Amino acid sequence: MMLRVLLLTLTLFTGFAQATVLQRPITLDTGNGELFGSLLLPKSDNPVPVVLIISGSGPTDRDGNNPDGGRNDSLKRLAWVLAKHNIASVRYDKRGVAASLAATPDERNLSVEGYVSDAEAWGRKLKADPRFGKLILLGHSEGALIASLAAPSVNAAAVISMSGSARPIDQVLREQLARSLPPPLMLRSNELLDSLKAGKTDDNVPPSLQVIFRPSVQPYLITLFRQDPAAAFARLKMPALIIQGSSDIQVGVEDARLLKAAKPDAQLALIEGMNHVLRIVPNDVKRQLASYKDPNLPLAAELGTRILGFIDGLPIR
Repeated sequence: MMLRVLLLTLTLFTGFAQATVLQRPITLDTGNGELFGSLLLPKSDNPVPVVLIISGSGPTDRDGNNPDGGRNDSLKRLAWVLAKHNIASVRYDKRGVAASLAATPDERNLSVEGYVSDAEAWGRKLKADPRFGKLILLGHSEGALIASLAAPSVNAAAVISMSGSARPIDQVLREQLARSLPPPLMLRSNELLDSLKAGKTDDNVPPSLQVIFRPSVQPYLITLFRQDPAAAFARLKMPALIIQGSSDIQVGVEDARLLKAAKPDAQLALIEGMNHVLRIVPNDVKRQLASYKDPNLPLAAELGTRILGFIDGLPIR
């Protein structure tokens, strides 16, 4: 009997917690296509902080899922952590991705500048909404670069770089590919990277390199390779938090240290055992890859603690 009462109490409490958070679709008319996202808004009589969550590279959607990598719901779960602690969030499908595909259906027309413009437009929309207080831009992986570039123009209260590179992305790609490609393909890969870094496309792409260097994505890569993430981070005048996991097989701890060196007043949170999809996973390739496809794995507990503490400590604006 006591067990049944306990289960009923837990059910009622869970239902109450969910009822206090408004879940709604949210859209943005950019004037150059409509973007679609998700709003989580805790019930409050006063404006609450709002986090604009910017997803990572390629076709990664608002929830942190990628058709090439699998469903893990990392960003969706993070949004709920925020909501349960009275922090609103908006996460959105980038143009050309998922529900926002029609905004730019041809990836040849994508650019870093376009992504930054979209993030700025979302930021302005949220800042104009009386339900929200402080605006924080949180970017994951490549999204960390977009957040750094967009934050100044919207006068964001803070930036959170989560698993973000400090080095130009062509350097990161060279390092990653050197670990897996045989010498002939690595040579061709470096030639392609050199060409794109110089602002020139190259259609002679071997089949095994098409997923990275297909001609249709090369215009975007040219805009990406022009960026210096550490320099963009260094230009930020607002408080910033750098979050990096020690088990991340895509972005290393050294990148986080370089970001910290670029902006010494930023907070640095190195989370032991956390990987790129924000889970605690050992440095085992099979288990790492499996985690990219497991939405049921809990987020690293320290991740939420660090983000919540940082937002709570921001100055009142």
